[in-house]
Amino acid sequence: MITASNPWQGHNFAVLIAILSAGGATLLSLIGYLCSRLTRQVRQEYTPFCLWRDLSLLTAAAALAVYVWGCLHFLFLTVHELAQRCERQRPSGASTLIGLRGDFIPLRAVCEVSNGHDYSIVIPSYINPTVALFLLLALICTLASVVLHHKQHTTTRRKG
Repeated sequence: MITASNPWQGHNFAVLIAILSAGGATLLSLIGYLCSRLTRQVRQEYTPFCLWRDLSLLTAAAALAVYVWGCLHFLFLTVHELAQRCERQRPSGASTLIGLRGDFIPLRAVCEVSNGHDYSIVIPSYINPTVALFLLLALICTLASVVLHHKQHTTTRRKG
């Protein structure tokens, strides 16, 4: 939120670094786990539940990778550079630029103009829709995994 004392806020650098660090570490961990699932022994023991679980993790990792990529766009930009980009990309008919804020969800830098409107800059337009799509796919795969695990668990209990 833009305050009267500082209308030029951009993204909080400490939060951005924390997101990049945690996101990068999580992404590397997910990649390591998913690569371990490609061994011959593991593939021979694959169940439908395992397949859907790993697809869920893969799509979540893809969403995280795209989000971290989007965050990297903000890492080296100063508030002054963002303000310059706001001026260069200001839509025709937009009034005077009065502030800038950074949002992490959805990921964007928002330029605010005096007539109460705003517009986003810097981040490529594909970032947020791609993250949303991958998260939706991860949710679908997770639900399929849960249903299959429940069926497998129920069938195993009946046999035993």
